[in-house]
Amino acid sequence: MSEEVGARVLSGTALSKQIKQGLKEQTALLAEQFNGFKARLVIVQVGGRDDSNVYIRQKIKSAAEVNVEASHVQFPKTITQSELLSEINKYNIDSSVHGIIVQMPLDCIENIDSHLITNAVSPEKDVDGLNIVNEGRVAIGDLTGLIPCTPNGVIQLIKSSGIEIAGKRAVVLGRSKIVGAPVASLLIWHNASVTICHSKTKDIEKEVSRADILVVAIGKPEFVQGSWIKPGAVVIDCGINSLPDSSKKSGYRLVGDVHYFSASQIASAITPVPGGVGPMTVAMLLSNTVQAATEAANKIFKSQWNLSVLPLKLQKPVPSDIEIARSQEPKNIMLLAKEIGLEDNEVTLYGNKKAKISISVLNRLENINNGKYIVVTGITPTSLGEGKSTTTVGLVEALAAHTKKNTIACLRQPSQGPTFGIKGGAAGGGYSQVIPMEDFNLHLTGDIHAVTAANNLMAAQIDARMFHEATQKDEALYDRLVPTVKGVRKFSSIQLNRLKRLGINKTDPSSLTAEEINHFVRLNIDSNTISWNRVIDTNDRFLRKITIGQSPTEKNHTRQTCFDISVASEIMAILALAKDSKDLKERLSNIVVAQDTNGKDITADDLGMTGAMAVLLKDAIDPTLMQTLEGTPVLVHAGPFANIAHGASSILADLLAAKLVGSDGYVVTEAGFGSDIGMEKFFNIKCRYSGLTPNAVVLVCTVRALRMHGGGAINPNTSVKPEENEEALRKGTKNLQKHINNGIKFGVPVVVAINAMNTDTEIEWKIIRDASLEAGAVDAIVSTHWENGGSGAIKLAETVIRASEQPQQFKFLYDLDMSLQHKIETIAKEMYGAKSVEFSEAMLNKLINYESKGYGKLPVCIAKTALSLSGNPNLKGVPTDFTLPIVDVSLSAGAGFIIAIAGEISKMPGLSTRPSIYDIDLNIETGEIIGLF
Repeated sequence: MSEEVGARVLSGTALSKQIKQGLKEQTALLAEQFNGFKARLVIVQVGGRDDSNVYIRQKIKSAAEVNVEASHVQFPKTITQSELLSEINKYNIDSSVHGIIVQMPLDCIENIDSHLITNAVSPEKDVDGLNIVNEGRVAIGDLTGLIPCTPNGVIQLIKSSGIEIAGKRAVVLGRSKIVGAPVASLLIWHNASVTICHSKTKDIEKEVSRADILVVAIGKPEFVQGSWIKPGAVVIDCGINSLPDSSKKSGYRLVGDVHYFSASQIASAITPVPGGVGPMTVAMLLSNTVQAATEAANKIFKSQWNLSVLPLKLQKPVPSDIEIARSQEPKNIMLLAKEIGLEDNEVTLYGNKKAKISISVLNRLENINNGKYIVVTGITPTSLGEGKSTTTVGLVEALAAHTKKNTIACLRQPSQGPTFGIKGGAAGGGYSQVIPMEDFNLHLTGDIHAVTAANNLMAAQIDARMFHEATQKDEALYDRLVPTVKGVRKFSSIQLNRLKRLGINKTDPSSLTAEEINHFVRLNIDSNTISWNRVIDTNDRFLRKITIGQSPTEKNHTRQTCFDISVASEIMAILALAKDSKDLKERLSNIVVAQDTNGKDITADDLGMTGAMAVLLKDAIDPTLMQTLEGTPVLVHAGPFANIAHGASSILADLLAAKLVGSDGYVVTEAGFGSDIGMEKFFNIKCRYSGLTPNAVVLVCTVRALRMHGGGAINPNTSVKPEENEEALRKGTKNLQKHINNGIKFGVPVVVAINAMNTDTEIEWKIIRDASLEAGAVDAIVSTHWENGGSGAIKLAETVIRASEQPQQFKFLYDLDMSLQHKIETIAKEMYGAKSVEFSEAMLNKLINYESKGYGKLPVCIAKTALSLSGNPNLKGVPTDFTLPIVDVSLSAGAGFIIAIAGEISKMPGLSTRPSIYDIDLNIETGEIIGLF
């Protein structure tokens, strides 16, 4: 193109450079605004055509120039259509991928429909703009989506010429789906009068001569002559063809569909070939990728949900919990999932009222700042409970439905044991419930059953391994542990782990010496040290002590053991404390189940159990999405005991919720029992492992409980003067003040929630508020959420918002470098008010032994009664000058804490004379469950 021209050259190379500079600034802004967010493009190729490889390298190079991360995925020629569709779908559902292009033509052996393939790319990620949805949008004038790249590049070149498109006569030569037709549509919607010419058009020369704007895309070298062109027209040449040219080193030269020299003498502006439309196609591809990434980022980082709130039909007097729950039809759980920003592939439906949420959401939302973190705890309760769960649900209803804050409640899954035993349910109460309450209280999505299966598989393996070691010699045992299968003998990966721990650096089973075989096959479990019990999710007092192995097939290998309730399993605590699948698996591998005859710990990994347990928990690791009566989201996950474990819902549920609500939202979770037990463990154990920092404590109290702590009756007695009840309440507020002080010791602001009851008086509420403010609480708010749902907790919600905006000053109660004994003493003295802690010599020796094995830096979990600040359930109020006796200590190496038992703690509840069983029934005509409350 050395000839002198008269027309202005519309350089696509120069314009694309300008566009890419703008895109580079946009990607930088995305990263700045959204915590390092990066646009990602995937280029899918079938086969390996040389020309396609050249184009792909150009795209990857250009993507790097604008900070778009482009990856090239190449499939063999032999791939089938169904396989290719499946691979494309993987990128469709991968939230980290924002743009997908399929390099054409497909270099394949199989017959693959290229139109089907381009339409398989999600319209939101179709940065080529070839999906029929995106083409259709252009056809109807919707230019907000992803516009086909070459046509869009054509329009940008026309605009760069300075010509006003509106009102001009435009002629498009060629009607292809990729260029001609969409260019014509774009020109139409830019208000040009458009004529499309094709192979059947008569007198093309005449049509061309009338064009103010001429776009040529017919694939015929130098077809359009300068003499055809209207003087001053703008000419866009989309063609690229090769003609033989012996003067060129390559033997050919590239030309367009327009005779460049003659046309350039007539036109006012013209695109060169090469260097015209070609560079713009790549620039528009990158522009679409950045646009798609920006839309994805805005969707992820959008600040406000648009929840469809379910109105409550309040009744007086308040009906039973199950009547209220049944009167409210939950919204479809997929609708709720969409409302809070979840994608289809992240939701596994269990019917239409509950769903598992994939923890992969954490990867998609990794750049999102966490929301505020609120923990609900309580004072020392009565045996009736003071309504922590009800308050938690009422508070989130108020926050989400009434103050319009993105809010998720994170709750424990209740055990079926207490459901059929004494409680009848644990979904909250009144107009502050989780629904469907039957699902919540029963099987839910099977997590407790998965924990039970994993726990009992371990127990079975312990006894089976001891049996096989006792009845076989080394060689026979080795042959069965490492069998030859189809002529091949090899160790499993978990067996290789054991070899490494034994210091045997061999991988060939035939290379082990007799001594090494002995070390490998013999765990030599000391049955007297087994700490792993079987579990069942039922209250069954007769399983507290049993004898196993009494069948003749077990050859007199009997031993005494027991069952615990399923939620007391260490696996439940592990599920609740794991941060991801890798962490779960590592914690499972670390479980210590016994010691060998030399006092060395036997782990789950030694027993080969890690992978099997992880498989059983594969689905259980995902939290379950439910909703409140007002249609606000609830994540239900895990349910560890609140005495021998830490008594809080899962870290994973909290992490998911913190990302989903966003930086302006709220996560409200609950800690079991009072602040002395549940809150202390929540902070010192759960927050240590999660890395989440609490913003506020909501401390639930009732008039009746505080009156009881002051020496009065739980229920008002008509024979007792009001003044006497008020005096007992004043004395009882000392218990409240102690719990407020417990929260303040962690540097977290405390809001007191007075769970109102019909028998309360205004004077009693004032007594509680005055005592709360005196102790340093932010405020004490009367909340009527049980009676009025979220509307009854609006003032509480507003106070929590105010408290959570205070500067964070959170601190742990103790340092992990302290000795285990010192940690226990610190908790007892600071949280319970103990004067001293009593350890027997045997207990101190056990603690020293744990420290010698490397467990000294673990946090401590004290198991004691919830009915008193002391270890004696009969001591109410604020006991002083007492000694806390530590009667046993044990290790939960997988969960990651040391358990210190203060008093008698049962891990298997029993059924009372009249359990809730008598009230629970199934209506066989309607299928409804009766009697859960």
